[in-house]
Order: sequence, then structure tokens, then C-alpha cells
Amino acid sequence: MKTCKELAAEWGIAERTIVNMCKTGKIQGAMKVGKQWQIPDDAKRPVDGRIVTGKYIKITSREDKKSLPVGISEYVRAQSEYYYVDKTLLIKEFLDNKPMVSLFTRPRRFGKTLNMDMLRVFFELSDQDTSAYFKDKAIWKCGEKYTKHQGKYPVIFLTFKDVKYESWEATLSKIAALLRIEFGRHSELENSPKLPAFEKEYYKKVINGNPTEVDLSSALENLSRMLYFHHGVKPIIIIDEYDTPIQEGYSQNFYDEIIGFMRNFFSGGFKDNKNLSYGFLTGILRIAQESIFSGLNNLSVNTILNEKYDNFFGFTYPEIKQLLSYYGVLDKKEELKEWYDGYRFGNEEIYNPWSVINYVANQCLPQAYWVNTGRNEIIADVIRIASEDIVEKLYSLLQGEIVIAKIEQNTVYRVLTDDPANIYSLLMVAGYLKANKKTLQDDGSFLCEVAIPNKEIAAVYKTEILSYLMEVGAITNATANKIAESLYSNDTAKLQKAISEYMMKSMSFYDAGAEGFYHGLFLGLIVLMDNQYKIRSNRESGDGRYDVSMFPKKKELPGIIIEVKWDNDLDDKALDKLAEKALEQIDDKNYETEMRDDGITDIIKFGMAFSGKHVLIKTR
Repeated sequence: MKTCKELAAEWGIAERTIVNMCKTGKIQGAMKVGKQWQIPDDAKRPVDGRIVTGKYIKITSREDKKSLPVGISEYVRAQSEYYYVDKTLLIKEFLDNKPMVSLFTRPRRFGKTLNMDMLRVFFELSDQDTSAYFKDKAIWKCGEKYTKHQGKYPVIFLTFKDVKYESWEATLSKIAALLRIEFGRHSELENSPKLPAFEKEYYKKVINGNPTEVDLSSALENLSRMLYFHHGVKPIIIIDEYDTPIQEGYSQNFYDEIIGFMRNFFSGGFKDNKNLSYGFLTGILRIAQESIFSGLNNLSVNTILNEKYDNFFGFTYPEIKQLLSYYGVLDKKEELKEWYDGYRFGNEEIYNPWSVINYVANQCLPQAYWVNTGRNEIIADVIRIASEDIVEKLYSLLQGEIVIAKIEQNTVYRVLTDDPANIYSLLMVAGYLKANKKTLQDDGSFLCEVAIPNKEIAAVYKTEILSYLMEVGAITNATANKIAESLYSNDTAKLQKAISEYMMKSMSFYDAGAEGFYHGLFLGLIVLMDNQYKIRSNRESGDGRYDVSMFPKKKELPGIIIEVKWDNDLDDKALDKLAEKALEQIDDKNYETEMRDDGITDIIKFGMAFSGKHVLIKTR
């Protein structure tokens, strides 16, 4: 049973409205227990009236509409039981180009698994007539040139999206289980008269669950050969989310083991495999060829920066318009665009499909639905050694600004932390950034104008990316709250206490020097005050460059200018002089010029001086 408050949050309407629905009997099964209404978990939202500009409007019931495919990645089920956005022209695009092995890299939750399962159903040999799942789709209208491929190939299909374990032993065991299931799907091989005895023995070894690591590493090569011998048709191999176990290997310290295994695994399946028709792989990252795709010169890579296949992962605007029209909420297109649009794959404007589906399914309640299910611990490693310039740009991105960044298309985990600028490439492929403009460089990288794509990612960016910063010692929420409150109230004693508390709790991080404190403080201000202030740092104003200026978004709030000074081994008297020097610098360099030009007259100035774990703050 649910409470009125819980159901109000779920349906996106006022709690009082839910109470009135219960009182008037509009919610079947609702009963009052004491002073609280208890509502069945499966209660359906009643069709009610809304008053808009004095007129009653009846909201269209969705009972006669197909459900939205929240979390559905099986093609047959998705296209028959749910609202399905037709992506079958991906098949035509592929058959027109016929690359031997295709790698598609896209962020999580952008339909990779559903598309790969669609390819499997289309191409796979089957005892049933699977053409029925495509005859009303766009691909079938393209003619016999394409439909003749339907149901003609044996298919090997593996998804590694759930291979997330803390040890190499557990990871290998999971891969063995997935291979056992896939070998079991091809049970015709067990007693095939076309296979020699040693092939059948290998097959049984995998099925019985006792293969060695070497046996498993050659599974793609062996299974594709056996399928070709049995059917007389070279199979198609599909590997979904190939890089998930590699990311886990990096973060859980079994990187060498997983890379060594994957190199042999993929080499046997895709490199010079004469028993292969075509291969497909999906993932988030493009792992550099010198690691697991060594020598694989038949690989066609399609990233978010490439124009080919740019409209097949995620929803395009015409698809969005059609979906909203179907559910009778076309008036929500601007809100939807603001929250979930903004991605750019190749030259195509793309909406996040996961978030769009959840938004419409939840009565058009705008919130952050997208969650990056595989936390990229590598981001934390890069942030830990980020330079002042990079942290500065991360802050700028948080405030909706555009920054220039170099985006690498290859990812070599071992050297990611050698250059902290790799953070932009990681954020881009993971779905946190979009590229407004891009210029190809001689080394194959792109110079891009990058920004946060939409409101949803701004929220996710803060919770996930900032959580990494807090993990490496930047600042805690409680301390940041105290700092924010102190600045609002111009309470220097409270501010000094809060910053001292931060220093004591962040001893190891603070040992890195003054930048650690400065960045941590700055982060806390942005996290907690960006709804009230536009925060800028290290900008020219007057006759110099201030440390931090906070421009109020509401006239009743004061402007705030902060100048930070630090030195080693200072006593209280010296700290007092240093804080006074910081305040004098604000006046001498006319740092308030920029604010006064914006019409801000009420300005609070803070001079902060610290040494070791001691801080002294003066204001005027």
C-alpha cells in the first residue's frame, strides 16, 4: 500500500489532489486507516479534469495506448507489446556499407542493447518465421535486396552489461556462464554429424561448466567455426557492452587479466576469422587498438563524433514529436527539449531515449531519470590529479558555459591519468557533455566546444561528478552548507569555523597545498549557491584578476568578492596581516568594477588568509 504523499510524487500532482480523489472514491481500493489514506500499489490514476484559463480539459486516458518500454531491451517484446520507435533502417545502413566488424560507442541507456537484439532477431536462423516482426517496419519497405538477409545467419549474441564484479575470478566465472548459455542456444551442435569428435568435446566442456581460461578465450573462434560447419553459413557475432568488464578490471585492479583475456577472445572472433560473416560490438569507450583490438584492421568504429549511424541511437526530433502526439502531450515538447535534448551525435540532434520514456510514463514529471549505471571510477582518478585549469573549466561547465577541449577518440586506460585533460574525453563518451563544434586535428583527435547538454545532465553532473570530487577530499555537504550560510549572512566567525572544520577533515588532501583548499571551497560554493549566484573565478576586473566573485541573481542579495592568500608557518598576527592584505588588494585592484558595471551596489568583500590548517577571515 502507498500513502498519498508517495502517490503524489509518483503521479506528479499535489498531495491534496490525491486526498480529494480518495475522499470522492476516484481511486479504487483506497481506504482510510486512522488519519491516513492507504492506496493499493497497482492503483490507476483516474481521468480527471484540469482548469486551464477558465475551461475544463479532460485528460486523455492512456488505457487504450501501448505502454512505454521502460527497461525493455528485447526487440520482439518491445515492438509487439510496447510503443516502439522504429530503428530498423540501421539494418539497411549496415547492408549498404557491409563493414566486416562494426563498433558502436554511445553513452549508457541510449538503446544499444535493444538495437543489437533487433539485429539478432533480423539476421538469425530460426525454426519460426521471424519475418513477422519486421513486415510492418521501415526495413521491409526497402525491398528484397535487404529482406533476403532476414533469418539467414547463425548468430552468436553476448551482452556484458552485467559483468560487474570485484575480482577477476568472479568476472571469468560470469563470462563462462554467459558462454554456457549462448552455447546452449545452439544445441544443434551437440550431436551434429557435421562436426568431428574433438569439436563436440569442446562444446560439451563449455556446456558442462568446466572449461579452462584458455578454452573460454577461444570460444568465439571455436563456436563460429562449429556453426559454419553445421549450417554451411558463416555466422554473425554480436557483443553488447564489450567494455563493461574492462572498466571493472581497471577500477578493481584486475586490468591486466581482463585485457589479456579480451585480446585473445576478440582476436579469435574478429581478427582474420574466415568463419565470420559480420561482427558487431557496442560499448561506451573505444579502447585503443594496441590493447584489445591489436591488429584488427577490419574494424569500423562509429563514435558520437561520426556522422554515419548518427540517428539510430537515441530519439530524433521527428520521433519525439510523433511519440508526444501519440500520448496526447505534444504541448510538453519545449519542456522535454529543455530537459532531455541537447546531445549531438555526428550531425544529428538527439534526445536521451531512457529519460524521454520515463518522463512521458511518469505523467510528464521533469526530473533526472538518467543514471550512469556503471560508475566510471577512472573519472575520480583523473580529477584527483586535475590541474587548476581543468578544475576551473569543470566549474565553468557547471554554470552552463562552453569550454574548448581536446577530445581523444581512443582510450588507453593505463595512460589516462598521465594527462588529466582526458577528463573531457571521458565525460563526452559517458554522456555528460555535448560537442557544439568540432575540428579534426592531424593526430586524429578533435578540438571541440563542449558544454552540458541539458537540465537533466546538469543535475546528474553535479551529483555524480561532484561526488568524485568529494571522494578525493574536496569538501563535505555539511561543511559546504555552513560555508554557504556564513557567506549569505556575512558571519565571518561562523565562516572561519566552517573552513577550519573543512581543513581538519581534509588533512591528507590539504597537504597537496593551497590549491586543494581553494578548489574545495569553490566547489562547495557552486554546489550550494548556484541557484542564487552566478559564480566566476580568476577573471579580469578593474586592474587585476580576482579569485572568486559571486554575482547575485536576485537584487535583494549582496554581491560577494573573495580574495585568498596563503603562506607557510604563520602565527595569528601574521595571518591577520595577510587577511588584511587580501582585503586591500580587492580595493587597490578595483575588483568590484565588474559588479558595479552590472548595477550591483551592495558588495561584501572577504579577505581569507590561511597557513597549514589555520585560517583567518576579515570582511568589509
